[in-house]
Amino acid sequence: MTTPHLLWLLGGVGGILILASVLGEILRVRLSPNGQNPVIENLNARIAAWWVMVILLAIAFLAGKPGVILLFALASFAALREFLTLTSYNRADHWSLVACFFVVLPLQYYFILTDWYGMYSVFIPVYVFLLLPVVSALRGSTRDFLVRVSETQWALMVCVYCVSHVPALLYLQIPGFEGRNVILIAYLIFVVQLSDVLQYVWGKLLGRTRVAPTLSPSKTWEGLIGGTLSATAIGTALWWMTPFTPLQAAALCLMLTFLGFFGGLVMSAIKRDRGIKDWGHMIAGHGGFIDRLDSVIFAAPIFFHVTRYFWSVT
Repeated sequence: MTTPHLLWLLGGVGGILILASVLGEILRVRLSPNGQNPVIENLNARIAAWWVMVILLAIAFLAGKPGVILLFALASFAALREFLTLTSYNRADHWSLVACFFVVLPLQYYFILTDWYGMYSVFIPVYVFLLLPVVSALRGSTRDFLVRVSETQWALMVCVYCVSHVPALLYLQIPGFEGRNVILIAYLIFVVQLSDVLQYVWGKLLGRTRVAPTLSPSKTWEGLIGGTLSATAIGTALWWMTPFTPLQAAALCLMLTFLGFFGGLVMSAIKRDRGIKDWGHMIAGHGGFIDRLDSVIFAAPIFFHVTRYFWSVT
């Protein structure tokens, strides 16, 4: 799976992180020598966390399809744990939760590994959606049954079904793009995450008008527009490493950036409903796995199906 384009992309991301690390250290020395500036300290914590995440992604990419699938399966497991920790459940849901972690999740990624599109595309939204509630119903507890079942199904859709479409990109058969599908994953993650970063930067520089004050006070229209256009421009400039033309890349990048934004907004609404700031604390400076995956969660399945429909021969 090692291609020149992938190495160039990884090298570019590495260069950006090196530059960010240098700037972060300069800011720390000048503005926070004793760790008294929380903004600078948080910035450096985020940069350090990004180093870890990018290294893990690079190792998975270089390990081939099994490595990528295993990485995202583990990410789904961690995200599912974070989500279900905040849901309503009781003893009657014990076997349903066991099935989520040790039956549904492994089977979904097994279907991805074997490229069984007809199954992994409907397994969770059809079979699991209909059959998993039966397990809880048989235990006889009706207290908050609809809430408990709905939250579990949402957790599976968000943390397993949507995330699993990232490694599923490896199996698309795109004429003239054989052996380079890992670029699609790198491209998806790069554009979505870059949009998040640039929305934050533009929001800090020019942000005045909040998009949804009660959901995410830090998200502004100025940040959204500036970050979306900037990330779209950069993603379009990288069209040459994808199967897309410049115009197609621009349209897809615009789609990805907006989906990433809406994904973050929806997941923020869930956090506000639960009265929390972050989904977890596993990633220093970034919160939990869902806090890093929220943008990708909404973008991945739609990017997969659009690419499969218009560019893949399957």
